[in-house]
Amino acid sequence: MTHRSLLHAIPAIALGFCATIAQAQLFKSAADTSSVVTTERTRAELLAHAPDGLGPDKQVWLGLRLTHQRGWKSYWLNPGDAGLPTRLEWSLPRGVTAGEIRWPVPSKFLLGPLVNYGYAGSVLLPAPVSFSPEFSLDDYARSDLEVKLKAQWLVCSDVCIPEEGEFSLRIAARSSHASNAGAFEASRAAQPREHTGSSRIDIDSTSLVVRVTGLAASLVGQKLDFFPETAGVIDASAPWSQKWDGGDWTARVPLSPQRLESPQTLPIVLTSPQGAWRTEPRVSGVWPAVTPNAGSTAAPALGEAEVAPQPGGPRLTFGLALLGAFLGGLILNLMPCVFPVLAIKVFGFARHGQDATGRRFDGVAYAAGVILSFVALGGLLVALRAAGEQVGWGFQLQSPPTVAALAVLFTIIGLNLAGVVTFGRLLPASWLAYQARHRSVNAFLSGVLAVAVASPCTAPFMGAALGFAVAMPTPQALATFAALGFGMAMPYLVASWTPAAARLLPRPGAWMDTFQRLLAFPMFATVVWLLWVLGKQTGVDALIATLALLVATSLLAWAASLRGTARASVGLLAVAALASTATLAFREIQAGVVVPQVDAQVAGWEAWNAGKVDSILATGRPVFVDFTAAWCVTCQYNKKMTLSDPAVLASFQARNVALLRADWTRRDASITAALASFGRTGVPLYVLYSPGKPPQVLSELLTSAELTSALSGLPQ
Repeated sequence: MTHRSLLHAIPAIALGFCATIAQAQLFKSAADTSSVVTTERTRAELLAHAPDGLGPDKQVWLGLRLTHQRGWKSYWLNPGDAGLPTRLEWSLPRGVTAGEIRWPVPSKFLLGPLVNYGYAGSVLLPAPVSFSPEFSLDDYARSDLEVKLKAQWLVCSDVCIPEEGEFSLRIAARSSHASNAGAFEASRAAQPREHTGSSRIDIDSTSLVVRVTGLAASLVGQKLDFFPETAGVIDASAPWSQKWDGGDWTARVPLSPQRLESPQTLPIVLTSPQGAWRTEPRVSGVWPAVTPNAGSTAAPALGEAEVAPQPGGPRLTFGLALLGAFLGGLILNLMPCVFPVLAIKVFGFARHGQDATGRRFDGVAYAAGVILSFVALGGLLVALRAAGEQVGWGFQLQSPPTVAALAVLFTIIGLNLAGVVTFGRLLPASWLAYQARHRSVNAFLSGVLAVAVASPCTAPFMGAALGFAVAMPTPQALATFAALGFGMAMPYLVASWTPAAARLLPRPGAWMDTFQRLLAFPMFATVVWLLWVLGKQTGVDALIATLALLVATSLLAWAASLRGTARASVGLLAVAALASTATLAFREIQAGVVVPQVDAQVAGWEAWNAGKVDSILATGRPVFVDFTAAWCVTCQYNKKMTLSDPAVLASFQARNVALLRADWTRRDASITAALASFGRTGVPLYVLYSPGKPPQVLSELLTSAELTSALSGLPQ
């Protein structure tokens, strides 16, 4: 019994190590930078214009020129009904600052009922450069000023593709740079001029009434075009009217039904064949109530007393969150990732036989281990969120070293259960006696282990409750996590305290030795799963190195069971092998960053990224998004059963549904933010988008009948 006691002490040590390193991983990428980035759709180039050199009294501009292939376009500051504006992130020397983009006047692009604002052909997006007193030309007497830029832009044709690039340009500080003067002059000429007259906007029910005075007399009677700089306020695709009231231009523009902003000023650009003018009218009147944007994946703001509802669903109160967490904890016992630990627990109950007092104490200790572990893990999650970290439920398995450490842990447990190694010989007799007297400690630690392997799963009811918890004040958040732990521990409390349940337990006997060895195989199966997750995260080299580490660990464990000189010699060899393989595995894991790829098992899936849903919806196609992870057993079950069902795939194809997969196997802040927008902190999450309708969130345990029913509401 003593070696079984130590069986439950091992997880506490390993889990402490895992928790320490789980958040220490950095994602590194390296790329050569130059002033030009070329894709199949766009040529992007970083340009500079400094005709008189650099300095506070000089005219200096930087800009990104996008040259689009035929049929492709990028977007303006306000992209219209869909799209994303180009983003520029400058990295400049001390004392040098780049201003906001001076946007040229865009064109309107019509796609069915949708209206977008953007650019085709070639466009230069310039930014003015200013110099503070910290800048000194003397610092660049023998070196050039280096400009670095990270840019992101969305290009669309029949499909939309986000692109990005890193640019670098060196500028001689005391020389003239005027080779791109024509491009910058053309861009300046395409920018709107500031309107010197007055303007105002009045809110009239669901429309804006715009009035602009002081325009040139030559414009009176002409039709002008209208571009608002603030996105999401007007309905760009809705009909609008304009007229001249004497020398004043007026227009009535419908508000967007999904408006999120209520600005006090609304900058607009007016255009005609004679030129373009920009003005910033103040808004007068009372804005209508804001409604959530059905097509947006942005995270809503959360109040103090309630969490943002799932689109189309009811609001979740604190009481419902507690109930959902409790039910989720109950169902968590049925999830495949918890099975190995459940087997150990059942074995422990059977070992105690009819010892009612021992069972009761063990039941309470196990429940305490489960509840306190959930509270501790929940506290860590809430603390990281408060510190600005983008993490979610199951985040510890997004760290490859943690996955490798758990693989080592379960290998040792499996070897112990199989009888390959007995740990009792390694410990002082006093400790073993203490473990024998305090078997409740073992039950407590088995509860800790159960939480460690259960957290990657998101049971039904549990996802919304956890999304609620991380947005609430700390006491209510921790209470929700405690309710989750109480639900998971409840079956064992009932079994340990109810005589009727206790009579169903088998009596101790010789069968227990055989059953103990049988329990080793769920442990080894868990190791296989963890190694599969690790391979998805880091690649084959790291996977092979970790397998070598497991072999060395097994050798050391076996050496510990030997006696005499064999124990010393084999143990020395095993220690050397363990040290070398551990070093190799850690190095390969650190280096083996794998960008998640879309699972090619089912044709038609594409990788999800922020903004892609809106871009596809803009074309009129519905979208189905699978938020998943390799370490999520429920996700893999749904993928193999429901999402591979021929009937489901036929429904997808018949309705021209775009299939996107958001792989959260490794930490991804954009996926975390998208989950948070639905009040979720974990996977799986399945969302069906349809143009003009709120997103529909489906069940975590997805069935073919539910998904087919949801798809039946889409037009064929």
